[in-house]
Amino acid sequence: MTTSETTPGSAPNRQVEVEEDVLRRVLDSFSGCTDPRLREIMEGVVRHLHSFIREVRLSEDEWKYAIDFLTAVGHITDDTRQEFILLSDTLGVSMQTIAVNNEAYRNATEATVFGPFFVDDAPEVPLGGDIAAGAVGEPAWVEGTVTDTDGRPVPGARIEVWECDEDGMYDVQYGDGRTAGRACLYSDEDGAFRFWGLTPVPYPIPYDGPVGKMLSAVGRSPVRAAHLHFMVTAPGLRTLVTHIFVEGDPQLEIGDSVFGVKDSLIKPFRKQSPETPTPDGRRLDGQEWSRARFDIVLAPEEIT
Repeated sequence: MTTSETTPGSAPNRQVEVEEDVLRRVLDSFSGCTDPRLREIMEGVVRHLHSFIREVRLSEDEWKYAIDFLTAVGHITDDTRQEFILLSDTLGVSMQTIAVNNEAYRNATEATVFGPFFVDDAPEVPLGGDIAAGAVGEPAWVEGTVTDTDGRPVPGARIEVWECDEDGMYDVQYGDGRTAGRACLYSDEDGAFRFWGLTPVPYPIPYDGPVGKMLSAVGRSPVRAAHLHFMVTAPGLRTLVTHIFVEGDPQLEIGDSVFGVKDSLIKPFRKQSPETPTPDGRRLDGQEWSRARFDIVLAPEEIT
């Protein structure tokens, strides 16, 4: 067989040699890298990217379109909108990274995506406080405990929570400086916590930018299943970033646009009539409300 001949289903052998030579020269260019981990990452990126290009036989026009797309993702990103996180989330990259970095351990609560709407320094509320802070929606009482995987209570765990309002908007999306639908609180000496929030609702991720155009082009919905975000930290234990989802939400059957749903995180938000006494005696002026329980189990910081 000459170098111009082919094997079934492959590029001509000479073409394969040319493509392999390009890859080899790029990989060789990292030989002087003194950081072993950086070299491993760069070589892995190059191998997989070149493999993708060769597998789909990417055209030059398609590569230019990809560059333009990524440029647009960068241009729309600002202090309150992180389009690259949306892109990572909608391609399942965020969830895969979480899977790799949060090894399943005994009965520890499962992790899920961080999302683009977390804000540092959320206001602290006391146990039983209201994180809604004026955000509109159906009130929800959320309670639970924080323990380690041996069932021991974790007192003083920092619990950060954030969610959208009934219109599917987070406070940072309004652009008027409001802080609502987010707060932090601390578990008590028994590891217990409780707060008022809002019953979560489905909402679309921002889809007026390049990520939204991508979803539309491939026939995917931008809608996320209804959820409430948590980030829980405590000394000596692995930081947990997770959500709870609403049992019975129809969007669970359709699919979550960022692949964040895990069965263990689906919780009942039980509807309560306006006449039902609230756990803390709060008066809701004839409003319906819901209540949910979420018991959080933290894995050790170091798993051996």
